Amino acid sequence: MSFLRNIAVILLLVIPLTLQAQHREPVDLEMVNKIKNEALNNSSIRDLAFYLTDVIGPRLSGSTGLQNAYEWTSSQMIDWGLENVEVVPWGDFGRGWDNEKFYIAMTEPYYQHLIGVPQAWTRGTDGFVSTEPVLVDISSEEDLERYRGKLEGKVVVTPISRDPEMDERSPVQRYDDEDLEELAKLPRVPNPRYSQGPRSDNTEVLRRRALMQKVNQFFEEEGVVAVLSSGGTFGTVRSHGRGYSMDAEPGIAQIALTAEHYGRIVRLLEEGIDVGLELEVRNRFLEEDTKGYNVIGEIPGTDRNLRDEVVMIGGHLDSWHGGTGGNDNAAGVVLMMEVMRILKELEIEPRRTIRIALWGAEEQGLHGSRNYVAEHFYDRSTGEKKADFDNLSAYFNVDNGSGKIRGIWLMGNDAARPIFEQLLEPFHDMGATTVTLRNTGGTDHLAFDRAGLPGFNMLQDRLDYWRGYHTNMDTLERMQLGNLMQGAAIVASLVYHVAQRDEKIPREAFDH
Repeated sequence: MSFLRNIAVILLLVIPLTLQAQHREPVDLEMVNKIKNEALNNSSIRDLAFYLTDVIGPRLSGSTGLQNAYEWTSSQMIDWGLENVEVVPWGDFGRGWDNEKFYIAMTEPYYQHLIGVPQAWTRGTDGFVSTEPVLVDISSEEDLERYRGKLEGKVVVTPISRDPEMDERSPVQRYDDEDLEELAKLPRVPNPRYSQGPRSDNTEVLRRRALMQKVNQFFEEEGVVAVLSSGGTFGTVRSHGRGYSMDAEPGIAQIALTAEHYGRIVRLLEEGIDVGLELEVRNRFLEEDTKGYNVIGEIPGTDRNLRDEVVMIGGHLDSWHGGTGGNDNAAGVVLMMEVMRILKELEIEPRRTIRIALWGAEEQGLHGSRNYVAEHFYDRSTGEKKADFDNLSAYFNVDNGSGKIRGIWLMGNDAARPIFEQLLEPFHDMGATTVTLRNTGGTDHLAFDRAGLPGFNMLQDRLDYWRGYHTNMDTLERMQLGNLMQGAAIVASLVYHVAQRDEKIPREAFDH
């Protein structure tokens, strides 16, 4: 009897494990092949990328360019037959800003056109200005008196704190097999929302911020024409901006120059050599409409029991203004738009609703996605679950440039791992092999993840993303269109199969 009892216990332990191992996530290979064919042989990626970058141009939050992008993307969705297409306000953003003209050059000791970008939400100059720069070194409030009465009509530059170092890394970064294997095997680490470690002492940060406010006010009072700064090397210039809220006071003109041109001006001044500058900056503030917007479109679900549930995809539509936002994030936008086009072209009838969201104001703090999640799913500020909280199956995001999709970041959601491992199998030959439990941050999937919802970002090769994002060189030339075709096929297949599952994607335990 003891022997038989032992056998029975062993069988009770082994049989469930065997059944679990034999369970297969349903994968419609016929549909996968249709999706691949449409994505690779009938792609609209090039046309979408061209129009969003070259034709519409920069899409700074609150700008005319972003408004044009709202209109064009929603029009495309309507043309493809998507339903419930809307440009929906997510809340108050602040004042808009357009740069209408920009020119800067060094005229002494010789002529040199300078590479630069005006900083957003700052004023322009009073027409064309011919002047000289002044090297200003301020480390405390007492230093201001050294420059009183000496800055009117001048351009301010500051000393270089550190010379650019040679970067010996490859400018193009791809995951190799060893990298992907390591990502797949790494243990789960805490999600960002659980990271409540001790805060570092920010006394010095606050001191510098207070000093900078006094310095800026001093420059205003003294009549400074513009302030130059260094940002980026090898002809790249990173875009930034001042306060955009309606109660923020627009500052005097600020211009970021490539380090090579900025450094030359500083070195000449340090050696006592006269430098001449001429410049003109014309900016326009837009205050008629201070709201921010998201663009939404759907393929409605058809299953009577599941059609109220939603599978979402998205990427942010806004960009910085120095370039045309090619990899940050026209790449993600056109990939996700192509996903919707593919699924609509194939005339799928998903059980769940498939919804695309093109987010606004990601660059200023995930405003579009965070406000959307708070309105529809879960408001973290009040702890209120919204009516649709239980209806979201998953959200998929693309916002790391146009590198190949190599897999998916699961943000610690171990229960979802076997599902995506199997759904990605038909794309192993296209390089998408890795399902990692690790977290990744910095973009709109965090709005979902931090609300306890399955929000995933696609794992991509970074290529030269870090060298170009937010710069004047983030243009169509940086976008790898073939990779975006590959990515559209993968995301379209994932979205289709998640929409067809009997159950929603499982969620992590999250204490609300």
